[in-house]
Amino acid sequence: MTTQEKFKNEVLKLAKKVGVTPKAVHIRAMKTKWASCSSSGRLTFDKKLLDEPEEVRLKVILHELLHLKYPNHGKMFKLLLNIYLEKAEEEVLTEP
Repeated sequence: MTTQEKFKNEVLKLAKKVGVTPKAVHIRAMKTKWASCSSSGRLTFDKKLLDEPEEVRLKVILHELLHLKYPNHGKMFKLLLNIYLEKAEEEVLTEP
């Protein structure tokens, strides 16, 4: 489990790596999904995500951050998501 503050810092740290700047990051109860990205750049995450393992949080955060560049699930979005996920896994495996 992580705190809301740590989670938001995680989002902002990954945002820098992706090259995007969310307008706002919110955490609240959501009924049907883990997260959403508004057209204005606001990211909202389900508070249940705080209890998920780091790998799950990473996937959801990267997914939403990439929507700031690509608002759909087209080929470029999927390609970039896979590249960032592979890179993140490599970084975790090579950390001292």
